[in-house]
Amino acid sequence: MNICVSIFMLTYNQEKFISQTIESVLMQKTNFSYQLVIGEDASTDATGEICKKYAEKFHDKIKLLSSGKNLGLIQNFIRTYKECDGKYVAILDGDDYWTDPYKLQKQVDFMEAYPSHSTVFTGFKKLYPDGRIISKNYSAMPVTTDFRNIVRQNYICSATVMFRNKTDSTDFPNWIEKFPYGDWPLYLWTSRKGEKIARLEDETAVYRMKIGVSGKLKEIQSEVVKVNLGILECVQKDSNFQFFQKEIRNSLIDHKLSLAMSYLREQKIWGYLKMFLDLIIICPKRLLNGSLYTARRIFSKKLQGFELK
Repeated sequence: MNICVSIFMLTYNQEKFISQTIESVLMQKTNFSYQLVIGEDASTDATGEICKKYAEKFHDKIKLLSSGKNLGLIQNFIRTYKECDGKYVAILDGDDYWTDPYKLQKQVDFMEAYPSHSTVFTGFKKLYPDGRIISKNYSAMPVTTDFRNIVRQNYICSATVMFRNKTDSTDFPNWIEKFPYGDWPLYLWTSRKGEKIARLEDETAVYRMKIGVSGKLKEIQSEVVKVNLGILECVQKDSNFQFFQKEIRNSLIDHKLSLAMSYLREQKIWGYLKMFLDLIIICPKRLLNGSLYTARRIFSKKLQGFELK
């Protein structure tokens, strides 16, 4: 059977959410075949058993990858992605869920009609732990972007994305193993030859905020920026990205500035001074303006806190 779409799902200790996530895949209405590839990473709760029951019941649709031991997010990411057989790949983590039963159909129809596009994503809603649901506002963003945009920052919610699958098992950047997440590197990789990225207006998913491994990482802004800076440094050295060296260099400077300001906000003075010395020759005006603005914000917050006391 030829698989049109592989849904690539990572899960670990998500017993509260995983059934809803899997059900949102099984509700998809399509005129093509799809498979759900679940990378279950040796959960210590009931997640593994729940996934096993679904895989037994829907053996024609679900490929369950179990682990004898916990591999960690990125190794689970890599082995699960390599098991995706479809022409296209969609991502859905085990704590998010789809809300549109035609999500896959709409995206496949688009990709078939526009072969110059490597990636298509949609709108989504953010679900916070306190129950608030807020739509992501993309109104200021063009509906068509490319590598020059995505290299500046990752604006694609993984729960909404679909992209063209790798051509073979070696079509994959080996440096991805160095980092705690792989979605942004994948979007960079699939658009490295100038392929276009499209956004559909539809809202098709709910993304749970501030939970899971990535949620904990994002609590410390400097840690997120350091990871993204490392990704960009690998991209810069990779000959597959030779056509976009200028854009990569510009993004590196932006991320170094962001790291300096994050260190300053977090009062990690040695880290800030190191970045200051690295940037003062490259972009002195931006560095000084950013430092003054950040310092004013810090002082203003401290003053407000003092007044409240």
